[in-house]
This record gives sequence, structure tokens and C-alpha cells, in this order.
Amino acid sequence: MCIASRPVGGTGLSVAELGFGSATLGNLYDPVSDADAQAAIAAGLEAGLRYFDTAPHYGRGLSERRLGDGLRQQRDVTVSTKVGRLMTPDASIGDDRERDGFRSPMPFRMHYDYSHDGILRSHDHSLQRLGLARIDLLYVHDIGPRTHGGAAAHYWEQLTAGGGLRALDRLRTEGVISGFGVGVNEIGICLDVMREMPIDVILLAGRYTLLEQDALDALFPACAEAGTSIVIGGPYNSGILATGTKAGGPLHYDYAAAPDGVIAKVRAIEAVADRHAVRLPAAALRFCLAHPRVASVIPGLGSAQRVAETLDLYHEVIPDDFWLELCHLNLLREDAPVPVAAA
Repeated sequence: MCIASRPVGGTGLSVAELGFGSATLGNLYDPVSDADAQAAIAAGLEAGLRYFDTAPHYGRGLSERRLGDGLRQQRDVTVSTKVGRLMTPDASIGDDRERDGFRSPMPFRMHYDYSHDGILRSHDHSLQRLGLARIDLLYVHDIGPRTHGGAAAHYWEQLTAGGGLRALDRLRTEGVISGFGVGVNEIGICLDVMREMPIDVILLAGRYTLLEQDALDALFPACAEAGTSIVIGGPYNSGILATGTKAGGPLHYDYAAAPDGVIAKVRAIEAVADRHAVRLPAAALRFCLAHPRVASVIPGLGSAQRVAETLDLYHEVIPDDFWLELCHLNLLREDAPVPVAAA
């Protein structure tokens, strides 16, 4: 079975609705060997995953380097990366101890820069790390109070009055990139950026999932009106929708230990899934793709085995009665689009 493609805003691009999230290639939490990283990329290409997303933040450049090595001879793929963080060489880094969640030996220190010149430098640096002639989509990475707290107003000033958005618009107008948007874990900042300038796409991580549908209230209607597409990152809410609650071990939600209320809700969804012989991660993946504004969902893929498992989940047919029971039990919003098995 092939992987369908969907358009991205008004960019003229179409991306595979199942994409390749490459944070894991930056050694997210645990090391991944170069060989395993290249095997994962090759398996993704073989399976028809033609959309690949990365970021300078992922292993302080390691993910971009590995992804570029795996894609350099490919002519029919779409690549996105992110802007807002610059990497400064730091010779004191000589090991792969965890820094900012990544076990990377790359000798760089990160600093934020959302200004006009910072955005242009970030784009240029990413081209060099990737070793590619073109990046198709750029996302402003982690702008907003969730990441920056009390410094959020300062970085917002860089992005707006400081010309960051203007730099992205220039790259788009000149055809250097096909489109741009934001890549964040929060909803409000997406609406703020949309009020400043038309954007093509939003990479929304963890905020539209089988557990959370608040994006239906204001964000998705605003995107429909503006013609802005959504790419879903974190479809498993950092892990709990992939592992479920029954396997033992730590339960992760939103990059931290899962709170009791989330665990209880996942257990209730699991009970419905068991009654309908549905695998929880398959339901989580297919749910995100049911919304017409969603162009692609990009789970993290760090090995060839994980690619194969994800393809199997993607092709699972979820019975209609599963979704109906979730709504009946108030475990899923009734206004949330769901897949139709007969289709």
C-alpha cells in the first residue's frame, strides 16, 4: 500500500501524509549509531516516506548532518528544518553526556536568535550541515512563553520588530524556500504569528492528539480561513500513546513523567481499544490524519525497525465503533474528525 500525499498551504508542495521525524537521529535521550541512523533513513525512503523534518536543536546539528548524508542523492523528497537557534563552536564539549535532552558529542553551544540576521544565518548554517542545495520549509522553532518564560517578549520582539518574520518572507518571495511557519508545542503563539504575517504551515507538537483536541477551538478554524496547513509532531504525546500503560516502566507525557489524570485517561482509552482489538498507537496515528487541515504526521523514527513498525500501524484499519465509543464515553471530542473504516 502506498502513502498518500497532501498539499501544504499555498506552497505548491505536496508531502507524504506519513513523514519522518528525525529528533531521534540527534541522539534524543539515547545514542543512535551512524549505521542505525542511515539504515532508518534508507528504510523510510524504501517505504515511501518522502517528507523529512529536522532541526539544529536535535543533537546540536547531529540530526541535520545525518539526515543530509542519507538524502543527498535523493531528488524527490521534501525537507524541513527550523530557525531560532544558532550553534557556536565550543571546544570544551568532548563527550556525549546528555545536554538539553540529547546525547550528542557535537562541540557546539546553542543560543537563541530570532532576528532578521539570525534567521538568515540559521538557514545558511543548516544548508551547510545538511550538505543540501535546498531546504523546502522552515519553521520558527519554540518561539513563545512555553520555552522562553519571562524572556518570551524579548524573543517575540526579535521575530517581529527585529525582522525575523521579514527575513522568512524574503526567503519565500525569492523562491529560496517554498514556505515557512512555526514549529511549537503551544497553541496561542501560533495565532499570534498568524496575526503578524501569513504563514503556510504550522508544525504543532503534542497539542492535537488522541489525548488533546483544544486546537479545534480557535487554531484549526483560523488555519482553515487562512489556508494554513498543519503538520502534527508528537502524535504519541512524548510516548504514553505509543507504549500504553500496561508495559511497565516510566510513562512519559509532554517530555516529562505522565501525571495521574493523563494515565487514567489513557487507561480508559486502552480499555476501549482492547474491546475493539485496536492497537493504541495505531489509533493515535490515524486520528491525527483524519483532520482535513493536517498535511502530515511525523512520528520520531530512529531505526529501520521503528520505520517498519510505524508503517504497520499506519496501515491498520480502525473500526468505526471504536471512535463512536470514545465519543460516547467523553474520551474524544464529538467535533473531532475521525477516520472512516469504509473509506
